[in-house]
Amino acid sequence: MVLPSELKQNHLLLGAEFSMTLLAALVALLLPRLGGGFFAHFERLLAQLARRKWLAVAIAGLSVIVLRLAMLPLLPVPLPIVPDDYGFLLSGDTLAHGRLANPTPAMWTHFESIQITMKPTYSSMYFPGQGLVMAASTWVFGHPWWGLLIVSGLMCAAVTWMLQAWLPANWAFLGGMIAVMRLGLYSYFTDTYHAAGSLTALGGALVLGATPRLMKTSRARDALILGIGVAILVLTRPYEGVLMSLPVGFVLARWVWKGKRRPSASQAARLAAVPLAVILAAIAWLGYYDVKAFGKATTLPYTVDRQQYAMAPYYIWQQARPEPHYRYAEMRQFYIQGEMNFFNMIHTWKGFIPYTIGKALFSVLFYMGFALAPPLVMLGRAFKDRRIHFLVVCALVMCCGMVIEIFLLPHYVAPFTAVFYAIGLQCMRHLRVARMGRNPVGLAMLRYCVAICVLMAGIRAFAGPLKMAPAEWPPSNWNFVWYGPQHFGTERANILAHLDQQPGGQLVIVRYGPEHHPLDEWVYNDAEIEQAKVIWARDAGAEANEELIRYYAGRKVWLAEPDAMPARLSEYPIQAMARAK
Repeated sequence: MVLPSELKQNHLLLGAEFSMTLLAALVALLLPRLGGGFFAHFERLLAQLARRKWLAVAIAGLSVIVLRLAMLPLLPVPLPIVPDDYGFLLSGDTLAHGRLANPTPAMWTHFESIQITMKPTYSSMYFPGQGLVMAASTWVFGHPWWGLLIVSGLMCAAVTWMLQAWLPANWAFLGGMIAVMRLGLYSYFTDTYHAAGSLTALGGALVLGATPRLMKTSRARDALILGIGVAILVLTRPYEGVLMSLPVGFVLARWVWKGKRRPSASQAARLAAVPLAVILAAIAWLGYYDVKAFGKATTLPYTVDRQQYAMAPYYIWQQARPEPHYRYAEMRQFYIQGEMNFFNMIHTWKGFIPYTIGKALFSVLFYMGFALAPPLVMLGRAFKDRRIHFLVVCALVMCCGMVIEIFLLPHYVAPFTAVFYAIGLQCMRHLRVARMGRNPVGLAMLRYCVAICVLMAGIRAFAGPLKMAPAEWPPSNWNFVWYGPQHFGTERANILAHLDQQPGGQLVIVRYGPEHHPLDEWVYNDAEIEQAKVIWARDAGAEANEELIRYYAGRKVWLAEPDAMPARLSEYPIQAMARAK
């Protein structure tokens, strides 16, 4: 959970955005007509593009891919840094090898790590949707990140397409481009390997874009898109998918029962068959995956790993589990001092209320930032608009579902990304016509808000050279706002690159210092540990290490010390160990 003190360490980008927003508000009040002709010219260009709806969708999607590729010299392909990254990478690597899970390795206690399940199989604890994307990307492009970049482009295209079904075309295009700037180019949705934020946002946008179109035209194409969207949510974030499906299912049932353009019984059956077939296929495949990975079709991802290692539950009415046996202090620190401390705080009224408000404000900041906050003064008016009543209901259902969860990060609510932008855009429409006397203060403020987003996108690209980039450590959730890889995680990556160049197999025993941060985890391995060029293992003491070294005889053995300044790699003192015996 984000603490206020974390904001002090990070970061200058947020400070710049906040300062410019305050300045924009002052200018809008004092000089509301400043730059009116300039802005009007670009608005006309925007409207011309927006009228060609499929072109607008394509521009939003391609902008992410083209601009992100152009920025690679400044913002390179991200490196994995936190346990979640490695958990998802293991999923992608496993699927890329044509398996749903891996057999438990012989020396598995040395390879235990956060977000990784070792028993009954060696596998990621996460749902496999993101892993499928990374596996496909590895097959096609040779690297998992390119697929994630393409999905981020598809997400922004889908958000634009969804908004076109609910708002005028020019506003839909504006919303899509805002998603490009805030999520497609600069967020951990694109620039990490975990969260599946872009993928779940894509699924949610498909569902909410297809629903009104299906009710209007009764086309099988829209029914198919709806089914694909739900299937994506089944394979990524099914809990949030259920929260979205409840209002969608209700409104579709009402339409079939007594809608003005309701289909005939036979037509409704045919339309229902299309998405149901896709959804049931996704559920069946997930069940088969669960059998292979966890031994039972009804044992969902997360379940086994959390039962083996975690104490803190996910929902507020649940009680903490007994403390399991932890072989390593770093894993105990992650689950006890990290998760359990927060669970204990939020499990009281004194902690529950402020932290729930904090989670909501942090999510708003992630999706909208300071620059897009001023239009929210029109939220009351927007909620009264019949145009978006259904989306407001979706947002309220989501809020109810999130309140009962202990933890919350922005990707948890990613299926509702298009909902957030639709409501925000409706607030913008109201702000646009707000006046103080004869002065178009609202119009000026709106224009300045959008201009700040564009300006911040440019500043973020050069944040590294400008010394404005977020700090790598200590890790903070505030890094997620205007996120971009300044190549975090370089020390492990540099050591891995060095070892990859050595002849023969390599075995790295990782020894942490007493002040080690549990999120800076180095012990992660490929899906095929036995065949890996480099194997990472935990320091389990001299006797256990000797057993490990004998098992992997023929590999050169190294000692890695991540907490040295800088991180240190040296030959493991096998001779000294032998003399000590």
